[in-house]
Amino acid sequence: MSAGPARAEPVAPRAGDPQAARGFRRALRATLGRSYPRIIGSNRDKSWLFYDTVLPLLGTVSFVYVYKTFGAPERFLAYVIMGGATTAFWMNVMWSMAAQFYWDKQAGNLELYMVAPCGLLPILLGMSLGGLVATTLRAVVIVAAGSLLFGVSYAGGQIPALLLVFAVAMVALYGLGITFASVFLMWGREAWHMANTFMEPVFLLSGFYFPVRALGFWVGLGASLIPLTLALDAMRRLLFPGAHPALLPLAAEVGILAALAVGFAIAAWVSLRKMEMLARREARLSLRF
Repeated sequence: MSAGPARAEPVAPRAGDPQAARGFRRALRATLGRSYPRIIGSNRDKSWLFYDTVLPLLGTVSFVYVYKTFGAPERFLAYVIMGGATTAFWMNVMWSMAAQFYWDKQAGNLELYMVAPCGLLPILLGMSLGGLVATTLRAVVIVAAGSLLFGVSYAGGQIPALLLVFAVAMVALYGLGITFASVFLMWGREAWHMANTFMEPVFLLSGFYFPVRALGFWVGLGASLIPLTLALDAMRRLLFPGAHPALLPLAAEVGILAALAVGFAIAAWVSLRKMEMLARREARLSLRF
């Protein structure tokens, strides 16, 4: 008696597989295509250039005058200018990343993302890339304008280390934003309120306008879970060597930022898989029953 034909075993994709190459190209094109509206399209509305550049600069200038009134050293003026530029990144992560799926759900685009053949990760990576490029340009304008306006100078001998700290911090920060994008949506209608809740406390705990060491070592260490905390501390010590009261040694801060980048990348992947499972298998996008 014949046992019947043997069932074929699934074959894992091999290196150089044309199908895998097509999938990679599709994901790359989706990433670049989704970043286009944030790099090019957002600049077509000139009002956003005013809101994202001039208004944060006005808030920064007010803090600068507070320090000037009390005769603070020049580096404190630079702290405020750097903090004002950093607020642009945090606001971009909160409103254009963490709350993005909430906006897309309201606009009717979320269903299209769920059925897109590229998956959700390239779409969010495109949002991150576009937001990072656009926000970096605005932050450079804020730093340049504030520094020229108040005559602030920086030590320029550690530019490679400064760029390394910035790059690692941005990977960690936007990994956190991708994680929040899924988590906020799965929590339900509270995405707007959660974005507001995380805004002001981060301004304080990250030391946007003062050295985070002023909060105390243990409070500053706890605030290091926010990538901007160690990023600002490390960049300030590089721009003002020997004068900045650093929280941790530079190597330790870069190591923690790298660990946060890896950790938030994993958390982003897990949260995206959870959201896709809820949407495609159970036809819901909330953890609530």
